[in-house]
Amino acid sequence: MENSNKAIQKKRMMSYFIEATNEIIDKEGLDNLTIRKVADKAGYNSATLYNYFKNLKHLIFFSSIRYLSSYAKELPEYLARATSPIDSCLKVWECFAKHSYNNPRVYQLIFFGGFSSDTVNNSIKTYYEIFPEKISEDVKEYMPMLMEDNLYERDYILLKKALKDTDISDEDIRNINEMNILIYRGMMADIETNYFNLSIDDAVSKTLKYVKKVFKAYGIESDN
Repeated sequence: MENSNKAIQKKRMMSYFIEATNEIIDKEGLDNLTIRKVADKAGYNSATLYNYFKNLKHLIFFSSIRYLSSYAKELPEYLARATSPIDSCLKVWECFAKHSYNNPRVYQLIFFGGFSSDTVNNSIKTYYEIFPEKISEDVKEYMPMLMEDNLYERDYILLKKALKDTDISDEDIRNINEMNILIYRGMMADIETNYFNLSIDDAVSKTLKYVKKVFKAYGIESDN
């Protein structure tokens, strides 16, 4: 019982700091966030905050997980429009690109922030335990996908499933997967620097165009 109470108390304290972080980011922007501001808004001192988060980057990571909820909420709508297994892959890419290009700094932090896989996965799991209302019933079946922080592994699994009835080798599937990730990361970098001055819709369209070209190079035809 004592351990259970401690776990509940820990999650409650973490929620105070996460909510305070979100409020500051929404009102003042990410660049104006500090540990002291978060602690003051939550009603505790900075030393207490460090009992639950390693540093400011770790705290920002936790607060950023909320953006995955909007992606997860919309993903079923995209997948419902898929007409084939390979089209499902494209729909996942379309939805993911749309949400990540709208919040590039957040998605960079979550998926490429340098945290270990255990840290990322445990943090996402803990976040949804603290805020269970942030995830709806129709999204829960997609949680395994959200819990996989390694994009290479997540999309390899997705591709492997989509191409299971073809004669495409595992090596080629991994090559396709790597090229798709490189396309995505290149476009993400362009979005962050505004190098090509693309709108989000244009960036998503270009991403899908190049992913389809990769598929086509391996004899994989999409439905559209």
